[in-house]
Amino acid sequence: MGGTVGGARLRRALSLRDLIIYGVIVISPTAPMTFFGILSQRGHGHAASTILIAMFAMLLTAISYGRMARAYPSAGSGFTYVGREIGPAWGYVTGWSMVLDYLMQPIINVIFCSQQSHVLFPGIDYWVWAIFFTLLFSGLNVQGIKMSARFNAVLAVGMGIVVALFFVAASLYVARHDHSGSGFFTQPFYNPKTWSFPAILSGTSLAVLAYLGFDGISTLSEEAKNPNDVLPATVLTCIAIGLLSVLEVYAAQLVWPASEHFPDIDTAFTSVAGRAWPPLFDVLGFTLIVACIGSGTGMQLGAARLLFGMGRGGAIPKTFFGALEARQRIPRNCVLFVGVIALLGALILPAIAGAATGFDLGASMLNFGALISFMGVNAAAFVRFYLRADNKSLLNLAAPILGFIVCLLLWWNLSSQAWILGAVWMVIGVAAAAWQTRGFKRNLVSFELPPDAVPETLNV
Repeated sequence: MGGTVGGARLRRALSLRDLIIYGVIVISPTAPMTFFGILSQRGHGHAASTILIAMFAMLLTAISYGRMARAYPSAGSGFTYVGREIGPAWGYVTGWSMVLDYLMQPIINVIFCSQQSHVLFPGIDYWVWAIFFTLLFSGLNVQGIKMSARFNAVLAVGMGIVVALFFVAASLYVARHDHSGSGFFTQPFYNPKTWSFPAILSGTSLAVLAYLGFDGISTLSEEAKNPNDVLPATVLTCIAIGLLSVLEVYAAQLVWPASEHFPDIDTAFTSVAGRAWPPLFDVLGFTLIVACIGSGTGMQLGAARLLFGMGRGGAIPKTFFGALEARQRIPRNCVLFVGVIALLGALILPAIAGAATGFDLGASMLNFGALISFMGVNAAAFVRFYLRADNKSLLNLAAPILGFIVCLLLWWNLSSQAWILGAVWMVIGVAAAAWQTRGFKRNLVSFELPPDAVPETLNV
């Protein structure tokens, strides 16, 4: 697999609009629909409130990501930020945790798409669907960044139409049915009979899942026409997804009040859609598959760019991971590598843990890696924009510190299974680094940036 190596640069082709669409697709406009039932149950019917609180929490980290991407417009994302600001060893740890996060996302998307497609078309085996979706994700990404951006735009329109149909159906359903009490329309946000602070915190820890993936925008900063677009794109994506998610769960709880039990908590939102308008039951189920195609494609793209950044820096084999395909200027080797890992994971995890448990196992490992990288980026933003800045403003102190604390609390409360598997992953990473540096006797990684990725001044 030939290509250029060394100081290779990715092609700058993405506008602010492309970045926002990419972020929205990776996170998915339908993100809260997949876990709405559990969210409503944990939050005692306050799903809308937990989504709003989670948006505030993730905005703090989104700001740190956007500011660091503006300062270091390279493909390494948090790996580069932490390595340059805190130290190469910590940059490697952050990058290795991000690899776990980014590799697990395509895996769980392949698993979900394959399982749902097998349910719709039981005559085709699960493993056939797994191969199909892996080839689809990889094929779109090896066509180049603009092809992926165009595909994302098509997905955004399609999902937007279905979400709009749900809002219309939900509005008509609520208008045509009696609802008791003057507080009916405010209960999804606050119901004094069921409000519980511990329940809200528990729900918020789950609601954060609706935003995971926003950091993927920063991995495309080297391909943005204007690297300064990464900050507004990251923040606007979080706000857009947050407001859309609030409206979705709010409408759902008006159609299906929290006092009523769901037939199946895992498919609660589909049941809500079917109550609002029966044909939406199947339509929404298909849409969730489409949403996972967009998310899986986007996260494979982000994983490939992350591996390319680490390969170019020497953290992983440079000749393979640091190579670019000559014509399209894309890290084709990395794209295909992620595709192989996604296929293997999609086949192995369900086999060893069961279909549903396999998905949960991948999601738990994803959270472990994501939250470590979030903490790392907040710490890097604190060092750069406060400790090393000439003008030490309160905003530059509070935002990254609060973002770090929120992520630490969420990480600390992960399941024991996620801790064990995450610890194993980190041990493997440290062992690989020790082998590569011959017992840490030489530099772990180089963080040399491309010529057009020179960091901005400290007073940003």
